[in-house]
Amino acid sequence: MPLNIPGILVPFQLIFNPRIALPSLIVKDIRHLDFGALKKAGYRGVIFDKDNCLTLPHKDELVPELQDAWDDCRTTFGDGNVLIVSNSAGSKSDVGGIQAESVKRNLRAPVLFHSSLKPGYSCIRSIQRYFASLRAPVGPEQLIVVGDRVFTDVVLANRLRNLERGSGIMHLCFRSVFERGGTVGRENMVGSSHRSIENGPLAIWTTGVWERESTLMRWCEKTLVDFIQRRTPGDEIEIDRASIFLKELPPPPRKRSWKFWWR
Repeated sequence: MPLNIPGILVPFQLIFNPRIALPSLIVKDIRHLDFGALKKAGYRGVIFDKDNCLTLPHKDELVPELQDAWDDCRTTFGDGNVLIVSNSAGSKSDVGGIQAESVKRNLRAPVLFHSSLKPGYSCIRSIQRYFASLRAPVGPEQLIVVGDRVFTDVVLANRLRNLERGSGIMHLCFRSVFERGGTVGRENMVGSSHRSIENGPLAIWTTGVWERESTLMRWCEKTLVDFIQRRTPGDEIEIDRASIFLKELPPPPRKRSWKFWWR
C-alpha cells in the first residue's frame, strides 16, 4: 500500500482540533448496529471500510459471522446507498480496478474509485459526488461512516461533516501539495456541536478486529480517543443518545452437556 500522506498529516490537525478524532459511536463490529433505527432517524447512506471491518485484511470475502448484519444493512438502505471506501480496493494502488471488481462481486455493493487515500479531501469529494449522483441524492448529513481506524475512517466522517466551500489561498495550497486534486474546502472549528447525532455524518468506530494487524497503531488510536474523551465535557451525553442505534446480540447457543449412564 502506498504511503498515506493524508493520514500522516492528521496528527497536525489534532493540535488545533482534537475532536476530529472522536467517533460518535463505538461498537465491536457491525452486528451491534440497529440499521432500522439508523434509517428511522433519517440516515440514508452508509460508507464502509473493508479490511478488518467487513473482511479479513487483504481478502475480498465477507467475514461469515457478519453475513446476517450485512444483509440487514443492504436491505434497509438499498444496495446503491451502501458504499465501500477502501484504501486498497478502488484506490490508485488497485491497478485496473481488479480488486474493486472482486470486492463488488463478493460483497454485492459498489466500491468507490478514488485517487487520494482516506481521509484525504479529494477522497471526500469523490464520496460527495457519488451520493449526489444517486437517483435520490443523499446529503452528507444523512451519511454513516463505519470503519476500524480512527485516523482514516473516523477523521473522514468528521471532515465530511465540517467541510465548507471556500478557503484561504494558503490553506488551499498547503493541501494541494500533499493531495492529488487538492481541495476547495476548509475545516469549520467554530462551536463544539459537530458530533451531534442530529447532524451527520455519524462516525462509527468498530474496535473488534478479525485478524491482528497494526497493533501499535491501534493502541495509539485507542489511547488518543480515550485521552480526548476524558478532556471533552458533554460528550458522554451524546454517546448515550447515540446508544439508541445499538442492539444486543443474542447469547451464543449453549453446548449441550451429554451424560452417559452406565448400568
